[in-house]
Amino acid sequence: MDADVIVVGAGLAGLVAAHELTRRGRRVAVVEQENAANLGGQAFWSFGGLFLVDSPQQRRLGIKDSADLAWNDWQGSARFDRTADEDAWAVRWARAYVEFAAGEKQSWLAGHGITFLPTVGWAERGDLTAHGHGNSVPRFHVAWGTGTGVVEPFVHYARQAERDGLLTFHHRHRVDELVIEGGAARGVRGTVLAPDTSPRGVTSSRESVGDFDLTAQAVIVTSGGIGANHDIVREHWPERLGTPPKRMVTGVPAHVDGRMLGISAAAGARLVNRDRMWHYTEGLRNWDPVWPGHGIRILPGPSSMWFDALGRRLPEPCLPGYDTLSTLRHLRTADGLADHDHSWFVLTQKIVEKEFALSGSEQNPDITAKDRAAFLRERLLGKGAPGPVDAFLRKGADFVTAPTLEELVEKMNELTDQPLLDAARMRRQIEARDLQITHGYSKDAQVQGIRNARRYIGDRLGRVATPHRILDPSAGPLIGVKLHILTRKTLGGIQTDLDSRALGTDGTPVEGLYAAGEVAGFGGGGVHGYNALEGTFLGGCLFSGRAAGRAAARQTG
Repeated sequence: MDADVIVVGAGLAGLVAAHELTRRGRRVAVVEQENAANLGGQAFWSFGGLFLVDSPQQRRLGIKDSADLAWNDWQGSARFDRTADEDAWAVRWARAYVEFAAGEKQSWLAGHGITFLPTVGWAERGDLTAHGHGNSVPRFHVAWGTGTGVVEPFVHYARQAERDGLLTFHHRHRVDELVIEGGAARGVRGTVLAPDTSPRGVTSSRESVGDFDLTAQAVIVTSGGIGANHDIVREHWPERLGTPPKRMVTGVPAHVDGRMLGISAAAGARLVNRDRMWHYTEGLRNWDPVWPGHGIRILPGPSSMWFDALGRRLPEPCLPGYDTLSTLRHLRTADGLADHDHSWFVLTQKIVEKEFALSGSEQNPDITAKDRAAFLRERLLGKGAPGPVDAFLRKGADFVTAPTLEELVEKMNELTDQPLLDAARMRRQIEARDLQITHGYSKDAQVQGIRNARRYIGDRLGRVATPHRILDPSAGPLIGVKLHILTRKTLGGIQTDLDSRALGTDGTPVEGLYAAGEVAGFGGGGVHGYNALEGTFLGGCLFSGRAAGRAAARQTG
């Protein structure tokens, strides 16, 4: 055997699995098609949000959370409806994950040196029903160091295990086949790719310079999802979300290609819930791209007005920061929108300064560098928009500004193939909303949401602008932002049991084969069901990677 266990993929789930194995003395071979600069994979680029329940940070901010409330939110969001089949293990994974988030998760992360900002974000506020999708309370804990900081300790462990002779990296090795002998996974075969010194995230060469064959007692697949492969995204785009967009921006590097899903299926693993996916509706074209079609997601506060491509205000719950997939469904199915792949935010300078954050480690240099002084200076004490947001305002192809609504709409129409927006129609809608701001009551769901958010000190201090009229000149200039669909996460994948063992088409484990992270739907083949509560993607990699590593260590002991 070349190793006790082969781990396919050097992203977060793979590194966590490798750590669980090497700390128990197992010899690990990590096989990765990219170079060493890409350790940590997609997680490195993330904002670093993690879902925690009843945490010390929540309690200090007066947030009353519980495992029961979180489980109610998870079930209402997931809407598991295939429990006799494709969701059979996903439900069990979901329950286990919520219990982990409400219990051991914080101390386990602290044991790896991962700490959090003192504020807690309120992501995916939901569909405005008690029983439906969404977080009832803020649960989005951002790690100091962002996703880079979450990945960092596990990269360190891998490097130390490499020095100790327990771990071998096989970079630029692309797996083309899982070797199954006697019904058990016993290795991998594939292509050795030409050396490539491209920086992290940059598309690398696929030139072949040879073949390889590695053997082991077990194989753990942790190869990520399909977000960079728009053809696969469109192939599995569900009818319930309407027609897939003709043009999308890409939220992940090109190597997130989904290849290992088909390869795993060919080896006997069962793929489930392929029609479940998570794409954002607030994507921007990156003015400084790293990979092809590089998109950045706005993490919006609740105050921007959202209009479709024809200039119609989106209905609730299609509000900024509320219900991602309901918004996606509306934008792909509402009358007259099938031929248009974009929507619009209209806001003020006052809103952009307080409410706009950009997802990604590179878009949050203060948090990524763990620079607390810079964080206070930029986010709480400073004037103007944070530096990365200001750069998009000045350089981004999707931003326009103007002193009046008529001038703004004219500039917005210049960003599309044909002028679709009517300034008079938009003025009527904005003025109607502005009338709801002028008194202490409101029948407007978005205005109610703004006031509800400001009851939470974390939002009031650093996330939600003081309510004001969009057309108030003192709050200007006005800003229009063209928004694109941004591909990101796969919610289905290889079905696994609670030990991350890959299940075959007959429902029994394929001996020696494990799967973790996004390729396994972050556990069970779809732990999120139809909707995610956010902060659950990195956490799913951590939880499922840990389970896979521990179970494979027991098998090879």
